[in-house]
Amino acid sequence: MSFIHGYDPDTLREKTDARQCKERLEEIGEQRSLPSLLERVWLLKVLDRLDDALVVSEQSVRVARMAGTRKDLLRARILHASVQQFRGAYAAAEQELTMCAEEAEGQGWSAIAAFALQHRGKVHYDAEDFDSARSDFKRALFLRQESGAPDEQLESTLLAIEAADRRRAASALAG
Repeated sequence: MSFIHGYDPDTLREKTDARQCKERLEEIGEQRSLPSLLERVWLLKVLDRLDDALVVSEQSVRVARMAGTRKDLLRARILHASVQQFRGAYAAAEQELTMCAEEAEGQGWSAIAAFALQHRGKVHYDAEDFDSARSDFKRALFLRQESGAPDEQLESTLLAIEAADRRRAASALAG
């Protein structure tokens, strides 16, 4: 079941049902498997429990480093960076996402590289660097198309490109 019911066209944040997310968080409880940890991080993040999300995301990176694959570690690091973004630590999030995108592209993992670039674009977007955001979203779209991503991923990236264009035009008019 997907907990994402679309994206806010101004903030690019996921639209979720808080009740559903809280119920799922209770179901997962304190499970320590990597998939459970990653899901907990995301749920805590969208519920705006950012201190808890940071702690669990750091734990998920450690677990992935010890027991996961390189792809698992990249996914955990990308999610950790997205928590940093929500906390306003844009420079740290951008640096982490850049390293993840470069490693994924170097390995030929287009879907993971696109995931990292989509999130890095959101960091730039939140930091009001709309040109860089648009560039990352365009690259993510290309990689997602190349990897045969599902329509909802392509649509979320197209929405992000449109939002960056709108914000870029608005800031040009205001400037």
